Amino acid sequence: MDNSVPKSSSAHTSDQISSNRVSDWLNRNAGNVFILPSVIIVLLLSIFPLIISAYLAMTRLKFVQGGFDITFVGFKNFEKLLDGSEKRHFRGDLEALAPYQWLVVAVVVALLVYALWRYMRSADYKVGGLIYRAITFGILSWGVYFVMQNLSPEGRPGTVVVTLIYVFIGLFLQYFIGLGLALLTTQNLPGKRIFRVIFLLPMMITPVGIGYTFRMMTDTSKGPFEPFWAVLGLTDFSWVSDPWGARWAVIITDTWQWTPFVFIILLAAIEGLPNELFEAAHVDGASKWQIFWNITLPQIVPVSATVVLIRMIEAFKIIDLPNILTFGGPGTATESLTLHSFFAWRTLDVGGSAAIAYMLMFISLFICISYANLIYQKVVR
Repeated sequence: MDNSVPKSSSAHTSDQISSNRVSDWLNRNAGNVFILPSVIIVLLLSIFPLIISAYLAMTRLKFVQGGFDITFVGFKNFEKLLDGSEKRHFRGDLEALAPYQWLVVAVVVALLVYALWRYMRSADYKVGGLIYRAITFGILSWGVYFVMQNLSPEGRPGTVVVTLIYVFIGLFLQYFIGLGLALLTTQNLPGKRIFRVIFLLPMMITPVGIGYTFRMMTDTSKGPFEPFWAVLGLTDFSWVSDPWGARWAVIITDTWQWTPFVFIILLAAIEGLPNELFEAAHVDGASKWQIFWNITLPQIVPVSATVVLIRMIEAFKIIDLPNILTFGGPGTATESLTLHSFFAWRTLDVGGSAAIAYMLMFISLFICISYANLIYQKVVR
């Protein structure tokens, strides 16, 4: 009697076993399978260009007939920025500090030393954390000294300090104006819904449109506000002829554009707070200031820390407004690091442009990571 299994049945069984194994593997690794396409896209669109730009930052690229010529130069593009032909453009003129600037540096260093001392006495104290904070605070102290050298009476800010001015002054104005508008529109005021919509309009306009609008508004000779400037006796004044006037024009424009972003997030955070807290405070006889300081502000601190981090990351990339408003002028007074990199790329200095972009990445990474580790994590916990 022949008990052998037919070949077709054996092949079918083998295929079924293989199919089951594949199904079991897919079930066990479903998360990885679904995430894999996104990872591949990120690698292609982010990591790969990052690696290529790192290589370009260490080369000198020249376009020649029939193609291009790449010469590896190591860190010479970075040396050019830090201590070469581009040092005045990149890091500015470093001059002696005035007495009040030494006071600012001393106050900042004292606050950082106090924060380090507080950490050493806290329950979270670790040797690794102490070393990290000591290094970070040392770099921050040197950074404040560097900024003060640029802002001294005889100094001249380079694109590094100009970018930091945009980031921190812009963040300060945007947060507090946005918080004020959010608190205002949560009150029982007539027409507050209309004002909420109006406050959001700047965020819906393209940066190019905003840039050209404010470029016309700051024109005191023939802009739409020329009669207003004439009444103030400022018809012969030009925003772009004075370095700080031009910088303030960029800061005001950027604040007008991005305050709605901060406003809408803080408004949602405030309106999401439970009414029971405010009702209990009113019953206890608390004033509006006490309610804000002891209830509203502590409750929205995590959201505030998040929106500050998001805006900080975005603010380091500012390019459109200074380019449209002032073309980076007068001279390089309003030129951000991103605009500096763009101008270098436009003159076919691809290696130099990549080096500037990497320096921007290093600076923004250090500041944002320091903020996230030292402030954001404690606040959000």
